Amino acid sequence: MGAPLASWPWASLGSYKYLLYGPLVAKVAHAWRETGSLPLGSWCLHLLLLLALRSLTFQLWFSYGNMLFFTRRRRVVKDGVDFRQIDAEWDWDNMVILQTLVAAVAMGSAAFPAVSELRAWDPRGWALALLLHVAVSEPAFYWAHRALHRGPLFSQYHARHHSSPVTQPFTAGFGTPLEALLLTLAMGAPLAGAFLAGAGSVSLVYGHVLLFDCLRCMGYSNVEVISHRAFAAFPPLRYLVYTATYLSLHHREKDCNFCLFMPLYDALGGTISSRSWGLQREVDQGMNDRVPDFVFLAHVVDVVSSMHVPFAFRSCSSLPWAMRPVLLPLWPVAFAFMLLQWFFSKTFTVSFYFLRGRLHQTWSVPRYGFQYFIPSAKKGINRQIELAILRADKMGVKVISLAALNKNEALNGGGTLFVNKHPNLRVRVVHGNTLTAAVILNEIPSSVREVFLTGATSKLGRAIALYLCRKRIRVLMLTLSTERFLKIQREAPPEFQQYIVQVTKYQAAQGCKTWIVGKWLSPREQRWAPPGTHFHQFVVPPIIGFRRDCTYGKLAAMRLPKDVEGLGSCEYTMERGVVHACHAGGVVHCLEGWEHHEVGALEVDRIDVVWEAALKHGLTPA
Repeated sequence: MGAPLASWPWASLGSYKYLLYGPLVAKVAHAWRETGSLPLGSWCLHLLLLLALRSLTFQLWFSYGNMLFFTRRRRVVKDGVDFRQIDAEWDWDNMVILQTLVAAVAMGSAAFPAVSELRAWDPRGWALALLLHVAVSEPAFYWAHRALHRGPLFSQYHARHHSSPVTQPFTAGFGTPLEALLLTLAMGAPLAGAFLAGAGSVSLVYGHVLLFDCLRCMGYSNVEVISHRAFAAFPPLRYLVYTATYLSLHHREKDCNFCLFMPLYDALGGTISSRSWGLQREVDQGMNDRVPDFVFLAHVVDVVSSMHVPFAFRSCSSLPWAMRPVLLPLWPVAFAFMLLQWFFSKTFTVSFYFLRGRLHQTWSVPRYGFQYFIPSAKKGINRQIELAILRADKMGVKVISLAALNKNEALNGGGTLFVNKHPNLRVRVVHGNTLTAAVILNEIPSSVREVFLTGATSKLGRAIALYLCRKRIRVLMLTLSTERFLKIQREAPPEFQQYIVQVTKYQAAQGCKTWIVGKWLSPREQRWAPPGTHFHQFVVPPIIGFRRDCTYGKLAAMRLPKDVEGLGSCEYTMERGVVHACHAGGVVHCLEGWEHHEVGALEVDRIDVVWEAALKHGLTPA
C-alpha cells in the first residue's frame, strides 16, 4: 500500500478515464432533450465548456512554448524534453478531471446558486476574489508547498512532479491527487468566498479559472514572457507576478521560490533565490541561446502530416506518424497554415536535441511535398534552401544536411547548385546519400547473388549498382535509357562490368527475390515479383505493401546513439530515436569533423568509410 492520495484511482483505466465525464454529458443531453435548446442554465454545460477552454489554454501555451522560431532565444532551460518525460506526463490532465468532478459536486449542491440566479458580471465578486487570492490562496499555497519539500512528504508526493527536468505547461498538471487537491483549494477559495458573499457571477467562474491556468502555464512554459524592462521600470512588479525563470529555479534547485504566483511571499519567507532577477534578464536578452553545430534541413510532407510537428500535439509528435481520425477535423486549419507558409513564411526551426555536447537542430523549408513537382515553384524552393544554407553559414553552423526532396537531382543537383554558387561556404553541405546507400547495402544478405534495381540511374541507384557489381552480384538495372546505363556501366572496373545488366521491363525480374526500389511501384508492377521477394526501399514516399506473400523494408534509417539527450519527437514514420539515413549521414559528418562537402554524385569508395564511421560513433541500423 502506498501513501494515501499518492496515486490516481483511475490510473488503470487508460483512455477510458474520460468516461468519468459521462454523467455531466448525460445531464446536459437530458436537459437539452427536455427543453429543446442548449441548456445554458445548467452548471454541467458550463463545466464542460470550461473543461474545453482549459484544455485549449494548456494546448496553446504548449504550442507557443515549443514554437522555437518564436521562443528559442528566450528559453530558460536550454535542454530538450525527452521521451521519458513525455511518457511520465502523459496523464497530466488527471488534475483537470479531478477539479471538474469536485466542481460538479460543489455546484450540484443545494447551497450553490443556479446559473439563472447569477449576474453575468459583478465587479464586487472580482474584487473580493482578488483580495481572497492575495490574502488566502497565496500564503496557504506557499506554506503547503514548503511542507511538501520536507522529508517523507517530498518523497511520497512531490518528487514525481520535480522528476521532469524541463518544465512545460503540461508539467503544471503533472503530480499526485494530493497536489491536485491543494491546487483545487487554492483556485477555489476565492470563488467560494465571492459566492458566499453573494457577489458571484458566471464571468467570475470563467475568468478566475482561466486566468489561474494562464498564470500556471506561463510559469511552466520555460519561455520568458515578461520583459526585464518591465521590472526595471516598475520594481514592485517583481513581487507581484512570477516568471518562467523564477519557476524554473525552484524546479531545479528545490529550496527556493515556493510561491504560487506572487514572489512577495517568498520575500516575506526569506526563500527568494538571489539569481531570480539577474538570470531572468539574461534569458530575456537571449544570452541563453547558442549556435547549433548541425542542422538537418527538412520539408513538410503533406497537409495532414504537418500536424506531426512537436509544437502541435505532443501525443502525436512523440510517436511515429500515423493517420489518426481525430486529426481530420483539423485539416482545414492545417491547410490554412500551408497557404500562410507558401506566401509569407521562411525556413524555421522545428526541433532539437543534444549529442555529446553538440546542438543538433531540425529546420524546415516552408514547402510541402507536392510543391516540389510544380515547375514554377522550383526557383522559389531553391531560394528558400539557399537562404537557409547562407543563414547557417553566417551563424557558424558546421554541417547542414539536406533531406529528401531538398536534394533532388532535378531541383539542385543534390546540393551542387549551392556549393558551386557559393564556393567560400564554411558550413559543410551534405546530402547524406552515402550513408543511405550503406544502410541499404548492409541490409542485403550475403547469400544474395542477384538484385533487381529500380530508380537505377539516380545518384543512389548508380552507387548501389557500382558497389554491388564489385561484390560480383548481378544487378538488373531497370532503365529505358541505354545511354545512361552505359555511362554507369563504364564507371565499373572492366572485370566487373559484366555484372551490370540493363533490363527494360519488370518481367525481367520474375526470378529475382531481392528488389531494391528507388521508384514508385504500382500493384501491377509489384505482381511481377516472385513469392518471397523482399523489397528494399529508397523511394519517397515508400511504396505500399500490396503483396502478402512478400516482405517490405522500411526507408533507410539509423538509430541515434544511446547518449542522445533531449530527443522527444519522432522523425515522420520513424520509431523513437530513429532518424532517416540522410539525417544520420549529416550527424556522422559532424561527429567526424570532415571538412569536405558531400553533394552531387556519390563516391562509391566512401560507402564503407561512412558506414564504419557511423558504427564507431554508436549509430546502429534501425
